[in-house]
Amino acid sequence: MKLLFTTVTALLLISSSCTAQSTWSNKSRILPDELRKVPVSILVTHSPNPNYPELNSESPKNGKYVWKHATSVTSINRSLQVVKAGSYIWYNEEGWKRNVVYNKRQFADRFNCPKGKLEPGVTYTFSKNYRYGDVTYGGDALWYVIAKDKDGNMYKGMGIIETESEIIK
Repeated sequence: MKLLFTTVTALLLISSSCTAQSTWSNKSRILPDELRKVPVSILVTHSPNPNYPELNSESPKNGKYVWKHATSVTSINRSLQVVKAGSYIWYNEEGWKRNVVYNKRQFADRFNCPKGKLEPGVTYTFSKNYRYGDVTYGGDALWYVIAKDKDGNMYKGMGIIETESEIIK
């Protein structure tokens, strides 16, 4: 039984290590694998950026500090259907790590985007895209959206937010 447990544990560790590496397998390139070679047709912005922590007096159960920012998405020139969205984070020398992934419905809810359909020139905003924590630390997040047009062609948008560790208020 102990041998079986050890074997299963080892296999899980190996497979999770392989999965983590496949997120960003080519460290000589800046983008994680799923974002490479996909044409850009979506604008992703964050405000304020850079972003600084403040004491969290509104909902301290979420964490002592909060980084308050909004993330906005605009299709540049075509109607698109969101496939997925999310972020990668970078807070140490290991580089990009997957953070959150939203499906079409989750994106639609957070970004107030009916049915996850991006109309050209219309901005959809996740107004309370906040980060919470009990300690302040800096790190960057690469937010992305992947969507397709009516012909099935895939497009992306991405934007980096710098979250800093210094409290400035």
